[in-house]
Amino acid sequence: MKIKQEAAVLDETKKLSAQEVIDLNRKYVFFSWSVQKDVAPIPIETGKGIYFWDKAGKRYMDFSSQLMNLNIGYQNPKVIAAIQEQAAKLTSAHPGNAHEPKGTLGNMIAEVAPGNLNKVFYTLGGADANENAVKMARLYTGRNKIIARYRSYHGATYGAISLSGDYRRPPVEPGIPGVVHVFDPYCYRCPFGHTLQTCHRECITSIEDVIQYEGPQTIAALIMEGVTGSNGILVPPDDYWPRLREITKKYGILLIADEVMSGFGRTGEWFAVNHWGVTPDIITTAKGLTSGYLPLGAVVVSDEIARFFEDKYLYLGLTYCGHVMSTAAGIATINVYKEDHLIENSKALGKVLARELEAIKGRHPVVGDVRCIGLFSCFEIVTDRQTKQPMPDDRMNVVRKKLAADGLSTFINHNLIFACPPLCINEAELHEGLKIIEDAISIL
Repeated sequence: MKIKQEAAVLDETKKLSAQEVIDLNRKYVFFSWSVQKDVAPIPIETGKGIYFWDKAGKRYMDFSSQLMNLNIGYQNPKVIAAIQEQAAKLTSAHPGNAHEPKGTLGNMIAEVAPGNLNKVFYTLGGADANENAVKMARLYTGRNKIIARYRSYHGATYGAISLSGDYRRPPVEPGIPGVVHVFDPYCYRCPFGHTLQTCHRECITSIEDVIQYEGPQTIAALIMEGVTGSNGILVPPDDYWPRLREITKKYGILLIADEVMSGFGRTGEWFAVNHWGVTPDIITTAKGLTSGYLPLGAVVVSDEIARFFEDKYLYLGLTYCGHVMSTAAGIATINVYKEDHLIENSKALGKVLARELEAIKGRHPVVGDVRCIGLFSCFEIVTDRQTKQPMPDDRMNVVRKKLAADGLSTFINHNLIFACPPLCINEAELHEGLKIIEDAISIL
């Protein structure tokens, strides 16, 4: 009887009210990173461009691109058409088979990747891209240890969460062995106690110290986000990436750039490392690769690493590696970036965004810091600029409710308010969204 009743409910999903959709999800589905009883999800129904609508018909401006994912915006007709066309032809293929979308997308990724990064191992998302990058680095170097940073997030699977340094790691430890964490270039809250005027780049030199203590001969790779994402848009100093590239080459350590969030135009370049003219040994990416239209991730490696596995067994494999539907979506998505000039739009409007963030900071004492690169930005909210005391969660929840009431959805992580809209946004929409955020900040 229960099965029949639930089936009847599901058959009527198109007729369900907003509250019924929420109740159905709350009863049968776990929501990530949350206490389940406190979850209050938006019952999303459809979207267009930078907007989405809930089941009740309320429109929201999306200022986090569905978690820095939906770079090309909602319901792009070119990508939808490509998915439909591929579905009519072939929907699945064994990963050992060759098919046109898989090879074509690999070629397209190589064309936009920096330097000699020309070969791809496909995954289904960022977490498994990072895990497979670690496996590949260990196989290639014959070494075990991986250096990662504390204010980082590399994914939620066991290997990826072990690499991550933030608060989500300790509750599920022990993770994979061999991960060593180091401090970040967090200039606003320098872990070494410096200001911009007294900085000596201990965020760089301390990493070489750790390498010496751990033993360079034991370290396979250093992995870090191109620009730290969900832990606060930490844009590194201009010499940070180049100097770490020099250090890793000095000790024969691979450099892995996690571009899952910062890749595909989010920072105003195809990849964040392009800002500093650095070619890592491996880039991991996902999210913007298909803009979330279908799940897909990739590990992009240098020619040297690719040649190594020509006559050695590659101990990597996934059932959905190079999935035919997902790679077809990836091809269409990269074409949208190019045809609609979205990388250029991100770069141009990023300058507007940076200027407006500074102006808002000047008008509101609770804004301790703003950080921006391309359309990748955040406000850091504090109770006092002198002490830099983070605004408590209960006060930030007031901001969250105000934003939702005013029709804007964005990611808020403790005292951080993110402003990361789809790359298809125009200047008028950008100003409109920032006005909504400023109004919410003003109530603090």
